[in-house]
Amino acid sequence: MTEQRDVLERIAAALERVAPPAPAPIDWLTSPAYLWDGENARAIERLEALPLDRLCGIDDQKTAVCANLDRLASGVAAHDMLLWGSRGMGKSALIRSAVQALCETKPGALALVQVGADALATFPKLMDELSDIDRAFLIFIDDLSFGEGDAQSNLGLRSLLDGGVVARPANIRIAVTSNRRAIVQRDNDESEARHERDERDNALALADRFGLTLGFHPCDRATFLTILRVYTDPLGIDLDEEEALAFAIARGGRSGRTAHQFACELAGRAGLNL
Repeated sequence: MTEQRDVLERIAAALERVAPPAPAPIDWLTSPAYLWDGENARAIERLEALPLDRLCGIDDQKTAVCANLDRLASGVAAHDMLLWGSRGMGKSALIRSAVQALCETKPGALALVQVGADALATFPKLMDELSDIDRAFLIFIDDLSFGEGDAQSNLGLRSLLDGGVVARPANIRIAVTSNRRAIVQRDNDESEARHERDERDNALALADRFGLTLGFHPCDRATFLTILRVYTDPLGIDLDEEEALAFAIARGGRSGRTAHQFACELAGRAGLNL
């Protein structure tokens, strides 16, 4: 019996040696941004973001987001935010840039915490970690969309936005980006038309819980070229407008993302870095 116990103890000791060390406690006060995977957080020491003045065609949205984040960082009432609309028009970029700008004017006042849609169920754990930290946090869920069968996740986020049984701490607000205001994927072929109204109302019930809802729409020709020149003018690159517009058509439409992609193409041709 003693020999068997010795063998088991040696096996346990060996397993302890090969097991990965427990992650170090995260310091929620030092970094501008964090990634939350549902169990642990990883600090991001440098937030990759464009200067706000390089985001063109969304001036009203910039003003609203920056004002709301300033309120959150100052400890006064602030809204949860839903940024919805056309692909590539700067929804995610605006969140990052606005947080970066605020970190420059109010160092340490606010941090961005990005959460994947698959980690929504762990929000209570994240809230517990952040609630007692003397800092403002913006929980960021990028490109969110609920498909058929995601009713529980939808209801869970709705409950979180409303506060649920346990009130959400005042230092935590949520920002969501989505291509749809209702944040729900819709099939073109609706087989059960009698449920369509109920589904729409259920979807909009989530969107209505955001205090600040901002739409992002496709840019016109002039705005597209203005965005493009933000990238090309500092490099001294000549811009062929017709080629730029043809590139946008080939890529499916004019957007800030398409402008950046064409600028990257021009910079590469010229042997420059964008």
